[in-house]
Amino acid sequence: EECFILGVTATPLSSNISLPMKEIYNDLIVGENIQSLIDKGFLAEATTYSFNVNLSSLKIGANGDYTVKSSEELYAKNTMQTKLVNAYESTSKGKKTLIFNNGIQTSRHVYEVFKSAGYKIRYIDNTNTKEERKNVLSWFKNTPDAILTSVGILTTGFDEPTIESIIINRATKSLALYFQMIGRGSRIFDAKTEFSVLDLGNNVSRFGLWTSDIDWQLIFKNPTFFLENLISDDEIERNFRYVMPDSIKEMFANSQDIDFDFDVKEEYEIVVKSGQKSKAVLMKSIEQHAKICAENSEDVFDAHILSRELHDDIEFRIKQYSYCILKSSNNYIKWLEEDYKRQLRVKISQLFH
Repeated sequence: EECFILGVTATPLSSNISLPMKEIYNDLIVGENIQSLIDKGFLAEATTYSFNVNLSSLKIGANGDYTVKSSEELYAKNTMQTKLVNAYESTSKGKKTLIFNNGIQTSRHVYEVFKSAGYKIRYIDNTNTKEERKNVLSWFKNTPDAILTSVGILTTGFDEPTIESIIINRATKSLALYFQMIGRGSRIFDAKTEFSVLDLGNNVSRFGLWTSDIDWQLIFKNPTFFLENLISDDEIERNFRYVMPDSIKEMFANSQDIDFDFDVKEEYEIVVKSGQKSKAVLMKSIEQHAKICAENSEDVFDAHILSRELHDDIEFRIKQYSYCILKSSNNYIKWLEEDYKRQLRVKISQLFH
């Protein structure tokens, strides 16, 4: 009855919203922050790369986080798999990499995509036997440029200091999970003093950088207030700015840089002030996209194939347009994207006749 209980954690925020830590512990003693531990040489420095993702299709489950089902539906798409590979190749190619996903099927898809691309990759999840896990982790430890794709089994209780890159191929509303995933790459090892973090879930926009100052006392005392005041996905996406990857831009080498610039909000204001219909914005955008496809293709067939590389740019422009006209239902946005691509194909064909 007189015992004293001491709990130790790096992330004093329960992952279960129905079991806040303040109902178990009376006080919180906060240690040194992450930046201080980096400065003193206890943790590696993280270089963070964020890749914008449209999360409007994700659903929130009873635990307060995104459901596995809705995450699987989004992250298993070919466009997301391509975005993941491009992100890896542009920032982490050749580095020992650990990928976190929100679902076994997504992780298996990731495995197949990277394997097909010729990379050394294996997967690990709760379907593996104890012996299989041991073999996979041994392989990962001893293979310099290994890629390991996983779900949640390695977020805690796993220590592999040779990891050079962490890819968060999922979105989460759990601050604790966010810190745990990044923490897997923070171990100091020999000459290793830094590692990469690739965010494909808008998590940095939601929580801030791993090294950001956090008021843990406030979170401990008022976890519900903290969770309810996280920036919404819609607000995050309103502040997106699309930057075409160099690998795609190279495919449009015959076009000038000015041909890639298109500010939907600015064009919308011009259209409204001139008394035109709002869809004039999309028509102008379509003309620009058709122009760069034609400039970089030998014939109409090549141009149509090249236009597929504009998927992310089109998706971004449509989303920004929906904010301008205050209509952002998923079905309407999907219809706009399909109609945009149809009209783009027509416009491209016209340019070659």
